[in-house]
Amino acid sequence: MEKPLILVTNDDGITAPGLRALIRTMKELGDVVVVAPDSPQSGMGHAITVDSTLFSKKVVVDHKEGAPSEYSCSGTPADCVKLALRVILDRKPDICVSGINHGSNSSINVIYSGTMSAAIEAGIEGIPAIGFSLCDYSWDANFEPALGSIKKIVSEALTNGIPKGTVLNVNIPKTKSAPKGIRICRQARGNWKEEFDKRTSPSGKDYYWLTGEFELLDKGEDTDEWALAQGYISVVPTQFDLTAHHAIPQINNWNLNEQ
Repeated sequence: MEKPLILVTNDDGITAPGLRALIRTMKELGDVVVVAPDSPQSGMGHAITVDSTLFSKKVVVDHKEGAPSEYSCSGTPADCVKLALRVILDRKPDICVSGINHGSNSSINVIYSGTMSAAIEAGIEGIPAIGFSLCDYSWDANFEPALGSIKKIVSEALTNGIPKGTVLNVNIPKTKSAPKGIRICRQARGNWKEEFDKRTSPSGKDYYWLTGEFELLDKGEDTDEWALAQGYISVVPTQFDLTAHHAIPQINNWNLNEQ
């Protein structure tokens, strides 16, 4: 029986420890092919390369026997998935997993996330897809406590499928031991209170660093932010149909067609 084909990607770059941990875990479930950015692409959202050259090459990061095929890509996470499906793979993957991201992609962060945009790109193509993020921005973050749960989530997705038009946004709390469990959640309402830190370069030119603090606007106990704060892994089914269906009746009452 043919093993599942698992496409693995990320936004932190092909050498990121989170990606390496995800690859090791996915090798226990199927045949793995890796297509990932050749440099960090965090915060790129669903950007794609349309006005410059896109490069890709086969690389060897893991020299151990049985290491998966790996390809670096000069573009964004969404580019990586497009390139994998159109150029690199000889059959459609059974699932696409993205991550493990170094840092949270809960709440409104999902909008900016390159990790989740790679998963969404796969979902648009009808491929079950999951984005994984650990709430620890450190490059040497400890991913080990979450790997058993990640394997379980992907295994269940392979067995049961993911609802059409949906991808999973999975966030993992920073813990020294295994998380308390897994909670299916909704995305918490929140935003960033942002500021630009103005500085001056040695040549006298002004430049800016984006800074800010996350503001949670949601006190619900069914949200990803609540689950993470309690030590649970949050799983948010996320759709890429951005239509605000509830708003259509109200806007239909506008006098748009009257002269």
